[in-house]
Amino acid sequence: MIIVTGSNGFIGSNLIKGLNSMGIKDILAVDDHEKLPPSENLSNCEFKDLIKIEDIAELLRNYPTNDITHIFHQGACSDTMEKDINYMIKNNYLFSKDLLTLALEKNINFIYASSASVYGDGKIFEEDKKYEKPINLYAYSKFIFDQYVRELINNTDSQIVGLRYFNVYGPNEQHKGRMASVAFHLHQQLKESQSIKLFEGSDGYEDGEQKKRFYSCR
Repeated sequence: MIIVTGSNGFIGSNLIKGLNSMGIKDILAVDDHEKLPPSENLSNCEFKDLIKIEDIAELLRNYPTNDITHIFHQGACSDTMEKDINYMIKNNYLFSKDLLTLALEKNINFIYASSASVYGDGKIFEEDKKYEKPINLYAYSKFIFDQYVRELINNTDSQIVGLRYFNVYGPNEQHKGRMASVAFHLHQQLKESQSIKLFEGSDGYEDGEQKKRFYSCR
């Protein structure tokens, strides 16, 4: 059995679809259905059950130990402009911390969504605290969970992996509004007006010459 949190969202739904392509369907899809109801994102996915986020801790406590092998924890507040510190810390740090604790108690492998935002505006992208300088609340919430993981990772037999996503885009991000990828917004502009508004030049770059690396999620 595999658990995927954030199942209704962009990365979670694509992850389930990817697992399905490998023949894996024994999946518990977990999300906050009040914030993001199950929608077309899951319409082409196969899974065993749909679980409310508030029920996952109790489910983990009661499930037979050997039934669940992996938790892909992709659920979080992904709004980099969120200003409510209590909401952000509750969702991105405290919940992740509790879920990891339960995973380690059950010897479940734990793969979670960190973020490249922990590097801030730094130029060196190495997994070393001296290069990690978060500059907003979202980045800080990811940073402090990474630090918590660092304290545990060498004292457990379970696999723990933090994925520091940079920029990803692809199907199923239409619900994200202003937080959808630049690639998504540019594509919408192209469909609506047959043209794309590029950024003005800055920092030595001419108009439209800025470059950014994106990874497609499909």
